[in-house]
Amino acid sequence: MLDILYLDDYLAIVNKPAGWLVHRTPLDRGETRFVLQTLRDQIGQHVWPVHRLDKGTSGVLVFALSAEVARSLGQGFESGAGLLKTYRAVVRGWPLPEGLIDHPLKRMPDDMRTERIEIQPAQSRFATLRRFELPLPQQGFATTRCAEVALEPLTGRRHQLRRHMKHIAHPIIGDATHGKGPLNRAVADLIGLQRLWLHAESLELPHPVSGQRLHLASSLPSEWGLWDAFQMPIVA
Repeated sequence: MLDILYLDDYLAIVNKPAGWLVHRTPLDRGETRFVLQTLRDQIGQHVWPVHRLDKGTSGVLVFALSAEVARSLGQGFESGAGLLKTYRAVVRGWPLPEGLIDHPLKRMPDDMRTERIEIQPAQSRFATLRRFELPLPQQGFATTRCAEVALEPLTGRRHQLRRHMKHIAHPIIGDATHGKGPLNRAVADLIGLQRLWLHAESLELPHPVSGQRLHLASSLPSEWGLWDAFQMPIVA
C-alpha cells in the first residue's frame, strides 16, 4: 500500500518509497515494484504520471487522473513555472553554505525529441544544513566529509539535481551514475544501508482546475537518522 498524501477527482499525490520505479521499463526487467500500477490498483482507476522521480529517490510524486490534466501539469514541471520543489540530499564534501547552480544541461540520450532544443537552461539552489565526517580514508585523507543539503530545482530537467551536484564536485551519495562507486560502497558498508540519498521533501503547485495552491510534504525517511552519529558542528 502506498501512502497517499492527496486525492481528489483530478490528482493523486503519493509518498514514493526509495527503490520503486514509477512505471515498468525494459531497462529494469527484474523489478517488481511500480508506483503507477500499485496506485492504480489501490484507488481503482487509471493514473498518469505528471513527473518522474528516479528509482532511488523517495518522496512527493504527482499523478493525474486524466491524460489532459497530466499534459497541463507536465509542462509546468518542466519549466518550473508556478512550482516550488524542495529536496534533501546527502552529498560528498562540504559545500558552501548556500549557492545557485546555473548550468545548462544536455538532453539525455533516452530523452531526446526532435522538436525540442538539445541544450536546456537549468538552475538549482542549494543550502548546507549539516556536515558529517566519516571514518573512511579517501584519496589520501584520513576521513571522508559529507553534508546534508536542501535543494531547490528552479527548472525540471532530467536528473537535474544529480547532474548539478556532480557539476559542483559534490555528487549525491549513492548515485551510481553521477557519483563515485568506491565511495558509495564504502559509505553503505559503514552506515549499513545502500540507497540514493535524495528525498523529494515538499511540493507547492496550483491545482489544475481550482487554481488553489496545494502544499504537500513528505517527512524524511527514518534511515536519515543513520547520519546523526557522524554530525559535525557548522562554524559560522
